Amino acid sequence: MVSGPATAVLLGGLVVALAVAIVVGIAVGTVDLSVTGVWDVIWAHVTGRTSTVNPLNDEIVWTIRTPRVLLAAVVGAGLSIAGTSLQALVRNPLADPYILGVAAGASVGASLALAYGSAATFGLGVSGAAFAGALISLVLVFLLAQRSGGLGGTRLVLAGVALGYLCTAATSYVELQASQSELVGIMFWLMGSVAGATWGSLGIPTLAIVLCSVWLLLQARNLNALMTGDDAAAGLGVDVHRLRLGLLFVSSLLTATVVAVAGGIGFVGLMIPHMARFIVGGDHRKVLPVAALMGALFLVVVDIGARTVDKPNDLPLGIFTAAVGVPFFLWLLRRRPGGAA
Repeated sequence: MVSGPATAVLLGGLVVALAVAIVVGIAVGTVDLSVTGVWDVIWAHVTGRTSTVNPLNDEIVWTIRTPRVLLAAVVGAGLSIAGTSLQALVRNPLADPYILGVAAGASVGASLALAYGSAATFGLGVSGAAFAGALISLVLVFLLAQRSGGLGGTRLVLAGVALGYLCTAATSYVELQASQSELVGIMFWLMGSVAGATWGSLGIPTLAIVLCSVWLLLQARNLNALMTGDDAAAGLGVDVHRLRLGLLFVSSLLTATVVAVAGGIGFVGLMIPHMARFIVGGDHRKVLPVAALMGALFLVVVDIGARTVDKPNDLPLGIFTAAVGVPFFLWLLRRRPGGAA
């Protein structure tokens, strides 16, 4: 387990690895480019000398690949942070951001927009409809989980699972009504992709991640106390109910934001926080930054694989995260006594 000064070394190593992965991710694809060529384009945009670079390379590097790779990093970090906060909320490392039904609600909204157009979603586009669906699901889960003014982790999970099944059924109904071309678009979105990333799609998820991460870091000691149990946390002066509400909002907001721009990408929020705790222990002051960097690095690498395994086809990210996540989940389930929390 990493501790003390080694934690700073670990964080520095993850930053370097992420930077290398981003450069490689920009360089490889249907048309491979040299690292030098990538750097020339990026440097030209930083210095404002874009007239000196090849227009085709500029289009590939700056307009298409750079926002795509950066969005993959943002989505990976967001899902990992959401998973960390949710696992603290329910005190179970087997929990996943999708367990609250937020992603399923987003899928309903996106499916409606893809199948029937913005007219069916009150003028919202795919991302806006997905975000609206996620927020509606969050409100419903919150209302269903409330009991006597309290908000228990078990009730949250049960309400989320039930609502998730309902939203999945609704999405399936929309798919049955869609045309073949619309169905392809819906299925690709449901499996997750950052292929359509633009510079404009980076702002909102990045801002959400920064704000939520700052709040979580400020609550790190309270999160550590919450992991010891509600009574112990309350004895240490933690307002458990308010903290649970905050964690519910943060994890749902992060999940809704990244799902709205990248579709359904499973298992990232399950695997990465657990791996971070395995490396640095249970202190959330270390778990949160390590999980964010590991999640960003993981999804950038996954996106590289999605673009290169079957050139020139661009495969959904969910295929690769499931291929890694399912074995990890089964391993995690087996190593926990009785599969319990």
